[in-house]
Amino acid sequence: MSTPQLPAGAEARLTFTVSDDDTAAAVGSGDLAVLGTPRLLAWCEAATCAAIADHLDAASTSVGTRVALEHRAASPVGAVVDVHATLVHVDGRLARFSVAAEHRVGDGPPVLVGTGEVTRVVVDAERFLARLG
Repeated sequence: MSTPQLPAGAEARLTFTVSDDDTAAAVGSGDLAVLGTPRLLAWCEAATCAAIADHLDAASTSVGTRVALEHRAASPVGAVVDVHATLVHVDGRLARFSVAAEHRVGDGPPVLVGTGEVTRVVVDAERFLARLG
């Protein structure tokens, strides 16, 4: 695996609809029927993966190493959540992303759901798994 050439500014937008399976009650992070923080984080990480997927060779993948996420607003079941990730810093195999999520309910205006930063490191998938022994 050679050091990837990840372009700063690479981005991805993913859209999700909050279902009963995505709620805090379902994922074990509370007891309310609103988007659970662990699911919001998973969606943010999915967007970071999508932002660099086309820039990795077939033997490479990326693994999350650091997350800072502020979950700012509750999203009800049925809300459409747009997650945006932008690659803001590259240092060799390290990639740091800015992430943001907004939701829409019906025809209402977008509501900022969460913001944060996700750091990932590009690894050779086979070598990474082999070290787990």
